[in-house]
Amino acid sequence: MASQEIIREEPTRGSFINDPRIRGLFFQTLVVILLFSSIWWIVHNVIENLQRLHIASGFGFLKSRAGFDISDTPIAYTSDSTYLRALVVGLLNTIIVAVAGIVLATIVGFTIGIGRLSHNWLIRKICTVYVEIFRNIPPLLVIFFWYSGVLAVLPPPRESIHLPFGSFLNQRGFYLPRAVWGDGSWLIGVAFLLAIAMAWFVAHKARQRQRATGQQFPVFWTSVALIVGLPVLAFLLGGMPLTFDFPKQSTFNLTGGFWVKPEFLSLLLALSFYTAAFIAEIVRAGIRGVSKGQTEAAAALGLRSGPVLRLVVVPQAMRIVIPPLTSQYLNLTKNSSLAIAIGYPDLTATAGTVLNQTGQAVEGVFIMMIAYLVLSLVTSAVMNVVNARMALVER
Repeated sequence: MASQEIIREEPTRGSFINDPRIRGLFFQTLVVILLFSSIWWIVHNVIENLQRLHIASGFGFLKSRAGFDISDTPIAYTSDSTYLRALVVGLLNTIIVAVAGIVLATIVGFTIGIGRLSHNWLIRKICTVYVEIFRNIPPLLVIFFWYSGVLAVLPPPRESIHLPFGSFLNQRGFYLPRAVWGDGSWLIGVAFLLAIAMAWFVAHKARQRQRATGQQFPVFWTSVALIVGLPVLAFLLGGMPLTFDFPKQSTFNLTGGFWVKPEFLSLLLALSFYTAAFIAEIVRAGIRGVSKGQTEAAAALGLRSGPVLRLVVVPQAMRIVIPPLTSQYLNLTKNSSLAIAIGYPDLTATAGTVLNQTGQAVEGVFIMMIAYLVLSLVTSAVMNVVNARMALVER
């Protein structure tokens, strides 16, 4: 008995180094000390260099007059505006091109991804060539291709290409009609928001009904009728407070309408078509990840290929597609910083101009880092919500 008790007690003996809890605590403490020491060294070094160069630190310069113009201004801005407003303009330009690029890249990417699985040999090969070309070229070269190889070779304004609905396309960009809203137009916006809320309510109740009874409700067409019908009804009741300012050709240029400049257009097309190549492969992999038995079971029920793809395959593939799709959205947002190469005034270009004028390098880089970090976190949060709604729920 005594020998057995001695054998049981022996494993608990030993040095502190052999204790996994103490060893783990030691290494964690060491890592924290090294991390804070590195941060302190970097901050101390930056402060010493700023003092040596007689550069004042802080963000007080944001209230000073900017003194430079910006070509694309989604909000009111002049050279007499502050540096802060200039940075806000750059941030808004980044958000606009990122959101528009994400929407266009998603549409093109899903189309190409599904096309790669088509039974039509020609469509399948065209989609394959598209993917292999765009995803093997650096995004900066794609931007230059659209800016210098496509838009730059368009005809001059005098020989503009006439497009439907009174639009024009030439070397200076894309001109299209501009909507001019009159009195009472706010009713249309209220009706549109109300229609979205009603469409969400209908979809929520339809899901509850399907889970309880198994009966489906035409949610899509009902939502389309609400989102289109209510604003149209408000438009008619408000006295049709909408007119259009069409672009007109003059001797040397076009006047009126809404002008999309070639810098924005080339950046949007480049980022969208480049990212769409990666999204296409993600979509193809997601569809391939759905069990073939699901397609066979849907076909056995008499469903055609279109409804099978839309109702059976794609909803299941989205659970595989969404996580890597989030990474592509983040890449597109961050790749928009390449706009500086063609002169589009995004956040990076605007902050670079502010940095050069003020010499506030640390503050300028910090503002850019925080802005892109917030954009990425917001994008990730939205996609995480979508991913959670698409996940399987155990009953």
